[in-house]
Amino acid sequence: MRLGFMRKKDSDMTQGTIWKQLVAFALPTMLGLVFQQLYNTVDTIVVGQFVGKEALAAVGGVGPICNTMIGLFNGISIGATVVISQSYGAHDEMRLEKAVHTAVAASFLLGVFATLLGTLMTTPMLNAISTPDDVMPQAHTYLSIYFSGIVFIMVYNMCAAILRAVGDSRRPLIFLVISAIVNTVLDLLFVIVFHMGVTGVGLATLIAQAVSAVLALITLIREKGIYRLNLKKLRIDFPSLKKIISIGMPAGIQQALTSFSNVFVQAHINGFGSAAMAGWSTHSKLDAYVSIPIQSIAQASTPFVGQNWGAHKPERARKGVKTAIALALGSTSCVIVLVMVFARPLLMLFTTDAAVLEYGVYAVLITSPFYLFMALNQIFAGALRGIGASKVPMMIMIFSFVIFRQLYLYVATLLSNEFFFVGFSYPLGWIMAAILLFIAYRHSALCRPELAHVQQKNKAHA
Repeated sequence: MRLGFMRKKDSDMTQGTIWKQLVAFALPTMLGLVFQQLYNTVDTIVVGQFVGKEALAAVGGVGPICNTMIGLFNGISIGATVVISQSYGAHDEMRLEKAVHTAVAASFLLGVFATLLGTLMTTPMLNAISTPDDVMPQAHTYLSIYFSGIVFIMVYNMCAAILRAVGDSRRPLIFLVISAIVNTVLDLLFVIVFHMGVTGVGLATLIAQAVSAVLALITLIREKGIYRLNLKKLRIDFPSLKKIISIGMPAGIQQALTSFSNVFVQAHINGFGSAAMAGWSTHSKLDAYVSIPIQSIAQASTPFVGQNWGAHKPERARKGVKTAIALALGSTSCVIVLVMVFARPLLMLFTTDAAVLEYGVYAVLITSPFYLFMALNQIFAGALRGIGASKVPMMIMIFSFVIFRQLYLYVATLLSNEFFFVGFSYPLGWIMAAILLFIAYRHSALCRPELAHVQQKNKAHA
């Protein structure tokens, strides 16, 4: 059965050199995240250079709102990654096939629901983040278009999660490269040639996302491996869905609540005016790139741990976590230095407005040194999700990124409502999460063989 199970583009992470497997998985993922960020980066550059400060603030300022919606449903794809990677490591073909078709079917249903919910909530959400009056019309236009195509994001993320779960991070990269090129070309065409402003930027993003979703679907349909998508079998298998949701929903809730909490941070930023709003927006674009090595290695750690946990190789899984931490800290340190040294010229890609640049550079200097703590908390969270213990990182991250961060903001702004103290809420949350997740990891079944034995025994009797 093994010979028919493994395909050329799959990756069996239960054997071989650990660091090579993590790097081989993480590099395409890293490049994919770069091209994924190019969506918003190109949007921001085009509106910042060719439309104006208000348009720049509109496109960048709605980021927390978009991430709140995406984060809630993106957890389902994390759950699918864990279930599929564990099934793959255990060579359970029937469970894998059911999980694949359930995951894709769920992504369509959730995408339609997210579109309806987002459309209805656009105005209330923009009011919730205290969007300035001069920014509101363009922010509403962009966000409305974004939500109308959110189903494409859901479908692509789920299909990419399936491919990554079996060790294939190369093809999701190819899809993102193609869609990023489409987005760039259409941005320039709609904004510079047709003068469509924020509407053109939104439409370019929607079309590019549709391209990536269609390519990912076609790939799974044409796949010859056991994880091939057969449209005739596309239905919800409720035991599979229950397992996916039980693992993925905690991650989704955590991501959504964290992003929702960031909406309130954004409201504090917006209170300093449109220049501060645009400056924080440009900083956020760099922030997204700095975190790419962290995210890619963390994404590699989840299927690595999942496959080895499914294959009953906890020691190899632990070695993978240590290797992932070393890779994440090393790569992130290099990126931090580059971003801090070249902050101003990098931000000038988005705008030449002096006030916006001052706020942007200041935000970069406040947050950059602390990305190392983000690396730690993301790797530990990815490892815990890999063994199916997704509720623990959910609770820790909700406490660190939502409760603790909001309590800090409440106290800090009472004492001194300054830009520095608002921006510093992010590093404090990363530090708290890193400490608590390290403790949770050390006490998890992955690091305590006696707990692993009990879990596997209970699973066998279930």
